[in-house]
Amino acid sequence: MPVNPSQYLHQAEIVHSEQSVNQAICVIADKLNLDYADELPIVLCVMGGAVFFTGQLLPKLRFPFEFDYVQATRYHGGTEGKSLKWIVMPKENINNRKVLILDDILDEGITLEVIVSQCRQIGASEVKVAVLVEKNLSKSKPIQANYVGLEVPNRYVFGCGMDVYGWWRNMPAIYALKKQ
Repeated sequence: MPVNPSQYLHQAEIVHSEQSVNQAICVIADKLNLDYADELPIVLCVMGGAVFFTGQLLPKLRFPFEFDYVQATRYHGGTEGKSLKWIVMPKENINNRKVLILDDILDEGITLEVIVSQCRQIGASEVKVAVLVEKNLSKSKPIQANYVGLEVPNRYVFGCGMDVYGWWRNMPAIYALKKQ
């Protein structure tokens, strides 16, 4: 754990301002309101990164839904993905239901692919994914998001629910660590 978490913020640059984040969330909400106007989905927040995105998005949704969460991680407090660890798996109540998964970032797609696969295994009739940001990578991903708010460069990003060594999820803009 760093001695001074502020060093990460002071040595980072803004990739997307608070205003552009808010605008992207409104655009996603508008699309979801159209696509789910006559549906009764279960909305799953991927903890803990998607809390910011979910908290900003839910008040803008104009359709009825049930809400729950899942929690799986590959980062274990660091900045590099490792093996997937389930903390809270999807519940059985998604059987024969449409599921909308909300996550902070589509990075390599490994965690989201496992979450989507688990929802399908339990019997979800449809699974769609909305992410606040998608990282531009030079390689293909095993999963694509149905709704993407913003794109970010292939750098470690934080803010808006994403953390750096466990810090700064609360920042209203998206920052990137400087390349080393």
